[in-house]
Amino acid sequence: MDHKKIKYVIDQIEVPEAEVLHAIDRGIKQSKQSEWGRSSQKKKIMISCIMAASVFGLTLSSGFINSNMNKVLADAPVIGGIYERFGDKMGLNLEKQHLVTELDQTITKNGVSVNLNNAYFDGEVVSVTGHVSGDLDKGTNEKGEVSFNVNFEDNKGDSDPWLNGKSTDINNTGNGYDFQWKLAYPYQTMKKDLNLPISIHYINGIKGDWNFNIPITQKKNKTLTINHLKSYQNEDIQIKIDKINWAKASSTMLFETVSNYKDDHIDINKAKDEKGNVLFHYANNTRLSQSKEEDGYHTALRKSLNKIDKNVKSIAFYPFVSISDPPVQKVLTSSTFVLQSKRTKMAIKVNNVSCKNNKLILDYQFLGLPDHMSKNRFDILTHNLSYEFLLVDKQYAGKINPENPVPPKNHSISRNHVKVLDKKAYQFQSVFQLDGEDQIENFSLQDTVLQFDFSSFIETRELAPFTVHLSK
Repeated sequence: MDHKKIKYVIDQIEVPEAEVLHAIDRGIKQSKQSEWGRSSQKKKIMISCIMAASVFGLTLSSGFINSNMNKVLADAPVIGGIYERFGDKMGLNLEKQHLVTELDQTITKNGVSVNLNNAYFDGEVVSVTGHVSGDLDKGTNEKGEVSFNVNFEDNKGDSDPWLNGKSTDINNTGNGYDFQWKLAYPYQTMKKDLNLPISIHYINGIKGDWNFNIPITQKKNKTLTINHLKSYQNEDIQIKIDKINWAKASSTMLFETVSNYKDDHIDINKAKDEKGNVLFHYANNTRLSQSKEEDGYHTALRKSLNKIDKNVKSIAFYPFVSISDPPVQKVLTSSTFVLQSKRTKMAIKVNNVSCKNNKLILDYQFLGLPDHMSKNRFDILTHNLSYEFLLVDKQYAGKINPENPVPPKNHSISRNHVKVLDKKAYQFQSVFQLDGEDQIENFSLQDTVLQFDFSSFIETRELAPFTVHLSK
């Protein structure tokens, strides 16, 4: 047999590249979908795979690879690739567009090796994948657990802005662990080229200082300026959609919220285009800035979206608000009084205050709640009541920092035992142990303030959706 002639004949065969790639990709998907099918289907798939492997094995061993086929195989999706194993659709999309940066950087310290494989930067998402192996069981973690103490861009500790919204996925490969870090780009101004220093201080408690510097490039994005302002006068809040950026596998949206109250949480939990395609649902935000201005507290945010089709004409946004309510308080100089919420109709009507056997007993009714409440919601209500009361020494009541409201030690009691007196009427009894772990030195009713925080009882409210029209 003249091998050269056979190879020449094979090389003349025209290979439909797109069709073959599509068939390979479709076959992979079908095999996944058939995983839970009938046993006969599994056998057919298995036989097909064996036959295909045999044909490729014979062809490869003979050296007979069609040059066109060679190109197709080089571009075919890698079965079991790291992005597929982590279920990262964005990574798979970018990999197909050849927009993933290959790294192959390895550092070994104290018996533990870290290899960074690849990275990408799309929209606001930065992804870094790698593999860790070695003497991991010598650390402080349980066997099979992997943890990284890591900082980015030469930042230190928890103040590192790259850690906000960071997620880690880990897969056991038998000879170590594959991992993926996903980070939200923390700055308002986007860079095209990014050199990201990575400092791993500990792995499973093992100190090593694995220091990397990875280069990532993001293709230029298309930006559409919108400046659409939506006001909700009843809630004293505003939402402004500033810009939408189109990346290669995703989109991002810049928007701003305004409220008269600093701690109000205003967000958009869903967006849909005019065809009903959901662009995001419960997506996280990256907070870019917060400032106090004449019309209220401004918060600039960025949110990742699915890739928006270039022909989309409008987007409907579905916002919500969780309002904050400042704690209310009353000195215990009388046995009956009312604690009224500042921003809602809710109130605590105290019917009696008494002391007995080193216990302060508070009988009260919770006003402004729905007439009917499910068992689950009522259980949550009862649970929260045991935490939202605070007894505090009068001279320390004004010294609690609202930014970090830690009760003063030996001058406050923050827990109580709740008893239901009348479920339908929302009547309760809270019992504070005066000689427990938390105490108030030289306790007296006249020198003690009862404080209550309504915030955890205020339901998140959905706001009326609004539509933004995209001008091309």
